[in-house]
Amino acid sequence: MKGYNAAMKPLKQTTREDYARRMMTVLNYIEAHLDEEISLEELAGVACFSSYHFHRIFHGMIGEPLKKYIRRLRLERAASRLKSSAFSVTQIALEAGYDTHEAFTRAFNGMFGMAPRDYRENYSLLDANNHKTIHFTIEAGTMKVDIIEMEPMQLACVRHVGPYHECGKAWEKLCLWAGPKGLLRPGIQFLGLCFDDPEITPPEKIRYDACITVDPDCPVDGEVYLQQTEGGSYARVTHFGPYEKLSQTYNQLCGQWVPAKGYVIASRPSIEMYMNSPEDTEPEDLITDIFIPLE
Repeated sequence: MKGYNAAMKPLKQTTREDYARRMMTVLNYIEAHLDEEISLEELAGVACFSSYHFHRIFHGMIGEPLKKYIRRLRLERAASRLKSSAFSVTQIALEAGYDTHEAFTRAFNGMFGMAPRDYRENYSLLDANNHKTIHFTIEAGTMKVDIIEMEPMQLACVRHVGPYHECGKAWEKLCLWAGPKGLLRPGIQFLGLCFDDPEITPPEKIRYDACITVDPDCPVDGEVYLQQTEGGSYARVTHFGPYEKLSQTYNQLCGQWVPAKGYVIASRPSIEMYMNSPEDTEPEDLITDIFIPLE
């Protein structure tokens, strides 16, 4: 055959699962360095991809160009800050990587259909005149919030991208992987890492990790990858009832309790710790501890 060389070196090959793991490393790196300037070459090096083709790889696997993906995450975080903090619009614009108020306003308006100040006025859950006397309730009882120091946790995870109510597929993959390895033993914890606010992020782009606690040297394969949660201060509240109503507890915790107490929510994922299983528990009897990271 023309051009064929019998002594040609065999082409390097890798698996689809390895590509997925390496891309997860990139996404985690972006999320951890969202306040910094991140170059294409830097991210390509993180994943050991060719920098020449990395943009095409990223766009093809994630469905968005790299710069658009990073810009969207920063604007979604800015929207969250507008809802749940007293930071000025200018300060939030600078955190989002915009040098001027005008540039931030144009970008924010293009994504959310309104100016940042209008968004804050329309979506804020905090009554600035009365927030000192708000009573926090979750249906039958008063909201009890604890401030705790959480140690880092080593987790085996499967990433889900899409509406929260469809995350069962990720849990099924994780449990099918962990069960035969004897990892679903007494004492492990089942957690969800929630990266996005469903009132801000489009449903099809919401990121959620289904996780179990594992030993640091636990080997992984397939779609399962390891990550470690960041230790630090968290506000913890217990949600009683169906998962479908978790958003009500989040709204009261983030939109009322946090601003009233003067805390600032950190740019890390919230954590849901599932204290019982929906497989053998009625929805109204489910117990979920919610942890919101604080700066």
